Amino acid sequence: MVLESLIDPFKAETRPSRLILLGFVYCTISVFLSLWIFKSYSSLIMIFLTVMACIPLMFNTIKMEEEKDLQDMGERWLLKEHGKALKVFMALFIGIVLACTLWYVVLPSETVSILFETQTATIQNINPNVTGYVSGDINSFVKIFFNNIKVLIFCVLFSFLYGSGAIFILSWNASVIGAAMGNFIRSNIAFYSTLVGFERTGQYFQIISIGLLKYVVHGIPEILAYFVAGLAGGIISVAVIRHDFGTRKFEHILLDSADLLLLSIFLLFLAGLLEVYVTPIIF
Repeated sequence: MVLESLIDPFKAETRPSRLILLGFVYCTISVFLSLWIFKSYSSLIMIFLTVMACIPLMFNTIKMEEEKDLQDMGERWLLKEHGKALKVFMALFIGIVLACTLWYVVLPSETVSILFETQTATIQNINPNVTGYVSGDINSFVKIFFNNIKVLIFCVLFSFLYGSGAIFILSWNASVIGAAMGNFIRSNIAFYSTLVGFERTGQYFQIISIGLLKYVVHGIPEILAYFVAGLAGGIISVAVIRHDFGTRKFEHILLDSADLLLLSIFLLFLAGLLEVYVTPIIF
């Protein structure tokens, strides 16, 4: 495949910043192909095509991480090495989010309503009952945390069953976040469209910055947690495929995956605190 050959896992881990551009390109191509061929169902076809483009890189990266587990190195060294793969996944995710945000903002409203139809419906169904104060309702935090845990379980399950299957959930989340950010930016730009001159330009940059930061504060640890969990499930999946099951090395792989899962739960806990008590105060 042309898209698959653009970069290999080793180059991706040495220069993860390139993956932001690659994720942007993958998603952009998927956006226009879905609008061209399956316009009525483009909100889901876009995700499907993006996932297809990302799977080879993700699977090969996870396979390379599983090989590191077989070297019997210390857990601290392994976590440091896994950090390289996580940077790759996060950069890819950021690229997809930026692409979705851009096309939500610049495309005609009629096209946007079709392209992000399912994502918009998902956003409207999200419960916004978050107070934004430290003395806020603890039930909001508990609800958000356990909902995120459910998504994390799906990431582990998809990765275990399909190797790199978690990329579907993560690409979907990227499109939802991109749609939310795009809607925030677009609606506020429309509000300030009556302003003129340099003042209007300044307002545009301010709106875009706030739109990005509004979701970055709690979004980064939350998405990172899903990638950590997906990596854990993918490593176990590759180990089983390679017939490492039942060996001493497989026990080492399980220990490494357990550490990754604990780390992902901690990150979700942190993300929940930021979403409930910090983000609403700032924005």
